Amino acid sequence: MKLSTHVENPDVVLIGSGVMSANLGALLKQLDPALRIQVYEVTEGLAQEASDGWNNAGTGHAGICELSYTPTQAADGTVDVSNAIKIFEQFERSRQFWAYAVASGMIDRPRDFINPVSHLSFVHGAKWVDYLKARHYGMAAHPFFADMVFTTDRAEIGAWSPLLTEGRAEVPIAATKMDTGTDVNFGALSRKLLGWLGAQEGCGIATHHRVVDLDKTAAGWDVFIRDLTTGQIRRNRAKFVFVGAGGGSLHLLQKAGIPESKGLGGFPIGGQWLVCDKPEVVDRHRAKVYGQPLDAAPTMAVPHLDTRILDGKKTLLFGPFAAWTTKFLHRKGSVWDLPGSVKPHNLLTLLKIGATNIELVKYLVQQGTQSMEDRLEVLRVFYPAAKKEDWKLIDGGIRVQAIKKTDGEAGIVHYGTEVITNQDRTISALLGASPGASTSVHIVLEVIKLCFPALIASADGQARLKAMIPTWDVDIKKPENTDFYRDHARRASEALQLV
Repeated sequence: MKLSTHVENPDVVLIGSGVMSANLGALLKQLDPALRIQVYEVTEGLAQEASDGWNNAGTGHAGICELSYTPTQAADGTVDVSNAIKIFEQFERSRQFWAYAVASGMIDRPRDFINPVSHLSFVHGAKWVDYLKARHYGMAAHPFFADMVFTTDRAEIGAWSPLLTEGRAEVPIAATKMDTGTDVNFGALSRKLLGWLGAQEGCGIATHHRVVDLDKTAAGWDVFIRDLTTGQIRRNRAKFVFVGAGGGSLHLLQKAGIPESKGLGGFPIGGQWLVCDKPEVVDRHRAKVYGQPLDAAPTMAVPHLDTRILDGKKTLLFGPFAAWTTKFLHRKGSVWDLPGSVKPHNLLTLLKIGATNIELVKYLVQQGTQSMEDRLEVLRVFYPAAKKEDWKLIDGGIRVQAIKKTDGEAGIVHYGTEVITNQDRTISALLGASPGASTSVHIVLEVIKLCFPALIASADGQARLKAMIPTWDVDIKKPENTDFYRDHARRASEALQLV
């Protein structure tokens, strides 16, 4: 349903209606109810691109099961788990804010967007069994992961997830499990938060409106917006602009012309999922199972078999499979997005990336030319008894990996989310990838600290933020804060109905 509410000359313009804009808008309005906020979204509905439930894995990324977050194995066999600990802490901040939103009446029915689902890591082969054992040893030593269980017992793994062992050959296998994992519908969450924001005084939401240009002014930005229904272009002035437009962020950064955007490029990678809705299969699997990386795949292309709960219905997704594309957006992208993003200031960066990432290009070509049977063979690494007739292939979202001058031989598909902010702190843009949506509250909180410091400088502002995110100023990674973390984690779980 198209929305068309406009606030003239707002304090803040949010471009895009995904999970980043939704969390930032809600936090800002809670910190200062007098702020006037306008949201512009190019699709006819809210959160229809990368945040939509079908366009991402929906994993509440807490570092529990994702082996790519603990990639380094030292010579002595230990595994560096520091990234997993950091991501867990950041996701906990997201949970706390969402719990506050539910408890305070901002949003309702948490099971519409978050559900308890066990997180498993699953590996096969002696080398990977040893790695997972070392990973578990390092993680279970921290209070965040104290409840993580490790086993090489086939019967126990089968009890956790029957699909993993059914029909499997006699090879060494191992798994870890934590029952505090979650499945998150980031689209549903975004729509709830924006529904609340749009109902507040001084706030507007306009869908099917594309921001076509950004001009710097002495007081902020002139934002030019085309109504895609009528073709009319309007101008709006804002003191601050947040570009949370997913793949569309790069083009808007280039239009803004800020020095911080020079040299930046973007490389789009489409996603596809195998989907199963057959109750006899779906009902036997309630977990998110992440495995070891595939041979020749880029760093973050790690397959996983996921329970998803979307619009009240349980289904299974397996993937992701990469697909070649030149679009930057799934629904409202153009085949000219990639060539149109090539500018004199980023040409050398893009050429360097092309020359040093031949394997990635080959991988994308191989992925795009796979048959259904090829994809099923990958699925059978997880679920050996999978039958072709139970699965279908669907297109998922598009991820635009930001390319910087510092990228190159290390590859461009990597973990991390970045926010680009100009020198006078009047515009910020989100670039990056996993674990982005899960750590969205942490990310936008950093934007607030940098661009709206006055909102949390006073005792009143700090008290407001403390009520929403009790751990925002506490390092819960430290052992001396374990009891504080556990108390607030329990309260968040209760509010979100995860207990």
